[in-house]
Amino acid sequence: METKWLEDFVSLAETRSFSRSAQLRHVTQPAFSRRIQSLEAWAGTDLVDRSSYPTRLTPAGETLYGQSLEMLQSLQSTRAALRGHSSAGQDFIEFAVPHTLAFTFFPAWVSNLRENFGGMKSRLIALNVHDAVMRLVEGSCDLLIAYHHASQPFQLDSDRYEMVSLGEEIVAPYARTNAQGEPQFLLPGRMDAPLPYLGYAPGAYLGLMVDQILKESRNAVHLDRVYETDMAEGLKAMALEGHGIAFLPQSAIRKELQAKKLVSATPPGSNALQATLEIRAYRERPIGKDAQRSNGKTTKSAAQALWAYLISEKTIGNQRE
Repeated sequence: METKWLEDFVSLAETRSFSRSAQLRHVTQPAFSRRIQSLEAWAGTDLVDRSSYPTRLTPAGETLYGQSLEMLQSLQSTRAALRGHSSAGQDFIEFAVPHTLAFTFFPAWVSNLRENFGGMKSRLIALNVHDAVMRLVEGSCDLLIAYHHASQPFQLDSDRYEMVSLGEEIVAPYARTNAQGEPQFLLPGRMDAPLPYLGYAPGAYLGLMVDQILKESRNAVHLDRVYETDMAEGLKAMALEGHGIAFLPQSAIRKELQAKKLVSATPPGSNALQATLEIRAYRERPIGKDAQRSNGKTTKSAAQALWAYLISEKTIGNQRE
């Protein structure tokens, strides 16, 4: 039995909707349903009454729901205590960052911090989006850095968590440059000749954003998905080899664009088929004068100083605007 099955089950018990819980857990609905079925197989009984809508728990499910809350809380508390022992005497700032931002945005951002904020000790925890968010929720990191878009918001309680904007990122389609300096593949393609498409795996945050871009396109786009992966770096590598069109964040391909190895796959002058994402930093709000977190972990002085700096920079930026 995996703890994520219990987390899935708690989400389902609270939303009473498979589709809504799958969205909150950042997985596809079929994958979410399989995990609930795996938990039921482990329990040896039905936990969900699938004959009703909204979804209801069976009596066994109600029992497991209460036990799950206690078990998850106990595990989180134990984990926080163990991490407190392992990091005693250290003032590393721990960042939970989705893979794409860990490879693209984070290194340059830290370089800028060292120049303007000062030296700091940092620990990067690169994860998928869901697990990065869970790190923050579990109190297992100091800051979460992630993309934000109104169409795919995180379900973080603003009373418990605060955020600051770090900048913006444009996601758009790119293809390898041919011998004439033009894109090897040019959108929108034709119905009888769809363009090879390098896509994100189902459930990936950027994949959901690309789906939204294509859905809102005024003109039909003809693509043939020939490859998929969770990571933008993997799509970039395939695009550089000429395998197809990939929707990529600009921070991931700055060098390739400058070297003219990749180029926009949309007609010249077109800003269609792209989306602007905000890059945000999140943290749990300190409680009380001593900045004591609700999970029992004291906010590190270095993390507190960094947050104050980020807030002041955002305030100064707004005043300049």
